[in-house]
Amino acid sequence: MSGKGKRSAGLLLFRHTDHGLEVLLGHMGGPFFARRDAGAWSVPKGEYEPDETAWDAARREFQEELGLAPPEGTAIGLGEVRQTNGKVVTAWAIEADLDPATMVPGTFRMEWPPKSGQLQEFPELDRVEWMGLERARAVIVQAQATFLDRLAEHSD
Repeated sequence: MSGKGKRSAGLLLFRHTDHGLEVLLGHMGGPFFARRDAGAWSVPKGEYEPDETAWDAARREFQEELGLAPPEGTAIGLGEVRQTNGKVVTAWAIEADLDPATMVPGTFRMEWPPKSGQLQEFPELDRVEWMGLERARAVIVQAQATFLDRLAEHSD
């Protein structure tokens, strides 16, 4: 499935700890990412259509993917990045503290195993985790690392 022309929006939560800045990333669910770490983590986000604003989509997708209301707070625009699949992702950072154990992930259905005719349900995100920027940079979808850099610049 090509991401060309598709747009996605999401919220990157961050918090200040004794160990420095931490961000909340989600590990993509489903069989393709089950055993992957590097490149399998993402800002909680999702696609939207032209009749919805990126900001509204980011808040809706946060709710859908984590099963939690998006936090209130001052949103820091992190701009856009283009992923290798051509999808353009827009993100905002919000300072908030959230317990990952409270997440109730949304799900998606896909044929699995391939060509089996069987539909299986998988979580959009199979886990979320707070991590420092160094670990986050090592595991996030490559293009989204730009969001981490922009957040770090803003937080200095």
